[in-house]
Amino acid sequence: MRYFSVLVGLLLSVTVSAQDYFTKAYTPFEQDIPSPEQFLGYGIGEYHTRHDRIVSYLEELAKVSDRAQLVDYGRTHEGRRLVFLVIGRPDRLQKLGEIQESQWKRAQLKSQDDSLPLIINLAYNVHGNEPSSSEAALLTAYTLVASNHTSIQKYREKALIFLDPTINPDGRDRHTQWANSYRATPLVNDPQDAEHNEAWPRGRTNHYWFDLNRDWLLGIHPESRGKLNWYHKWYPHVVTDFHEMGTQSTYFFEPMKDIGSLDPIMPKENYEDLNNLFGEYFASSLDSIGSFYFTREVFDGTYPGYGSSYPDLQGGLGLLFEQASSRGHVQKTKYGEITFPFTIRNQYVSGLTTVKAAVENDQLLKDYQKRFFESALKGWSKTKIRGYYINDEGDRNRFKAFADKLLLHRIKFYKSGNGYVVPTSQPQYRMVQTFFETYSKYRDSVYYDASAWSVANFYHIPYKAETALNLQEEITDLSQLPEAPAPEKANYAYLLDYQDYNANAALYYLQSKGLVLASAFKGFQSETNRGKQNFAAGTLMLPVSRQKADPEKIYQWVREAWEKYKVPVYSLSTGYTPNGIDLGSRHFRTLDQPKAALLIGEGTSSYEAGEVWHLLDTRLHMPISKLRLAQFKRMDLSRYNTLVMISGRYKLDKRDQQKIKDWVSRGNTLITIGTASSWAIDKKLVTESKTKGKKADTTNLKRLPYIDASEIEGKEEVGGVILRADLDLTHPLGFGYSTSSIPVYKNNEVWLKPSKNAYSTVAKYTQKPHIDGYLTKKNMEEFVKPSASLLVSRLGGGRVVLFADNPNFRGSWYGTNRLFMNALFLGQHIQVP
Repeated sequence: MRYFSVLVGLLLSVTVSAQDYFTKAYTPFEQDIPSPEQFLGYGIGEYHTRHDRIVSYLEELAKVSDRAQLVDYGRTHEGRRLVFLVIGRPDRLQKLGEIQESQWKRAQLKSQDDSLPLIINLAYNVHGNEPSSSEAALLTAYTLVASNHTSIQKYREKALIFLDPTINPDGRDRHTQWANSYRATPLVNDPQDAEHNEAWPRGRTNHYWFDLNRDWLLGIHPESRGKLNWYHKWYPHVVTDFHEMGTQSTYFFEPMKDIGSLDPIMPKENYEDLNNLFGEYFASSLDSIGSFYFTREVFDGTYPGYGSSYPDLQGGLGLLFEQASSRGHVQKTKYGEITFPFTIRNQYVSGLTTVKAAVENDQLLKDYQKRFFESALKGWSKTKIRGYYINDEGDRNRFKAFADKLLLHRIKFYKSGNGYVVPTSQPQYRMVQTFFETYSKYRDSVYYDASAWSVANFYHIPYKAETALNLQEEITDLSQLPEAPAPEKANYAYLLDYQDYNANAALYYLQSKGLVLASAFKGFQSETNRGKQNFAAGTLMLPVSRQKADPEKIYQWVREAWEKYKVPVYSLSTGYTPNGIDLGSRHFRTLDQPKAALLIGEGTSSYEAGEVWHLLDTRLHMPISKLRLAQFKRMDLSRYNTLVMISGRYKLDKRDQQKIKDWVSRGNTLITIGTASSWAIDKKLVTESKTKGKKADTTNLKRLPYIDASEIEGKEEVGGVILRADLDLTHPLGFGYSTSSIPVYKNNEVWLKPSKNAYSTVAKYTQKPHIDGYLTKKNMEEFVKPSASLLVSRLGGGRVVLFADNPNFRGSWYGTNRLFMNALFLGQHIQVP
């Protein structure tokens, strides 16, 4: 530590000219506050800075200056800190708690205190391999804390600035390691050099390979949940969202292209007036340093779950920035070289310009936030809908996961009769719309992301609009929701309710203790410790006398499984049932513990791979072996009974294909998702076929404007819609569902023909399949309606489960997760006639 202090002291005495490239406009600076270059020992842009060093520098700023305070708001999956450097007047930093409470009251229309500071959130680096913004965050923090320039003094006087240097530390460090490892001396600007081309899964995503910029609405990961909990305490007036894009581009800032929705739920004042106002500031600042840029193209804010769109639904102004990336330290482009420092400077200038524009329009932003929430309280009155009635449909844990999202977004809901109701008359009315409303009409047909996101459909939550409400107890905590009663000891058998979302997790837990469980392939009625109960197909039975462990130990494990997963467990003293099959019936089939593997690596979708990994890791607590395709030839598949192939381009030769065929034929289960299902059909692993592919229409040809080609062709893509499918509830893949009509998510163009085998089409799109999102009439008639969503095909003594759609999309499709889990746990018993 002494050596480090001496080194910092020496660096403080050195004037580093490289720093002037960024900060010269904001002199003078406090001499006893180290610049990033002085602290790190290298100039910003010379190397990529690790997240721990970024946090250490911010800690140093908070230590040496009373203008800054470091606040933690969470930790990542890999344990890295998520922090804010809060910058403002020293007296305000001493009473953050009081200011936070006052700001919350003002946002909730419970206060009119105009003396409160403007709240600005400068947020950086949600995509880990878009690194320039975190380096800019270091410079911005230094400038806002150390500069005594009159403009910076004004910013500290008028605002509290929450600087979040790295939203995605796990992904950033994965990319940082890559870029620094391949950095050469001299620097290599060849776009084909390894430095500019990361290996799979690359650093864009978080630990589980999720795109965190899509997680603001879904709130699956700790990075997003920590930020959302902070957000709903402070309700910032302005939020930045810094990104990078292709190297050959320039720089993008808002305003965006027109929102695709026909009737956007965010106020027009937001996406027109405020965006245009701030856009003039950005243009002026970038003009002053000679940077080129563009606006109103490509990007849109239709999906409400971006870092730049979620604030727009909370009374703030979300601002997107996209910088052409050097993807390393320097890269050759058509306009010459683009350097890492150059990309950093554009982000730095835009960040400080955001603060300038906000401070100079502080009253406008405060008044806008007030008008936003006032309009939310009035918006519901334009329709007859007074709320949405929902129930748990017997699956308490799936409903609990949905309720968690309501609470995360501060959506009020209440107990109402046998269910719950979400009133529309509340400050979060626009989030209520986001959760429940569905759309079929749009003014634009090309989206940067999905066109459907009604969250209730993600969770397969039945709901209906109500014109009159019966509000009882408000639910403010998940502990208020009922849970299954604790199991009683049984000496004969236990039954686990398979309609509960956590049933598979409980099953795996008990199997890991060496217990043998069976699944009912027919429904029945039984006398239990809680009276006569009806049990559906899929119900899990644990026979006590057939285990190696004694009844006391078995009960202990059953109790532990209940405590972890809260699955309803019933105790039985007899195997004789009043109706349906008895417990010794051949229709109860013992289950082997899944031994699963997942093919990953170059050519496969890291998103879908991460979704499978995350589901098994965090909800089932079940290991899955991740097998790299590059090593497939020497992999021993006999260790596994289930293999998962997600979407991708599989360059497996005929020998590798035969290896998979032989393995499946020996009685194992292959699960394919999306384009992996197409691959299985194309390589003739199965006898199924695809709906005829798209062909150019050569009839009535007419000339179209070349400039509109991307828009015209783009509308035929299936970017993300919610469709209705009809599910065979008697099929093992349909066990656990109580209704045959289920919503599924479609974001690909994989169209599977219904099987020629009458028993193998497990789920097919209905004749009126549209639920939510943009879909052309041609796609609907020619591809959706004739196609299947889920098939099973026989291969020797095994089977292939083919998903046309992604049942695990973004970790949020609780409604279709069960289909995938059934394939894992029950696939061994699917016999295709």
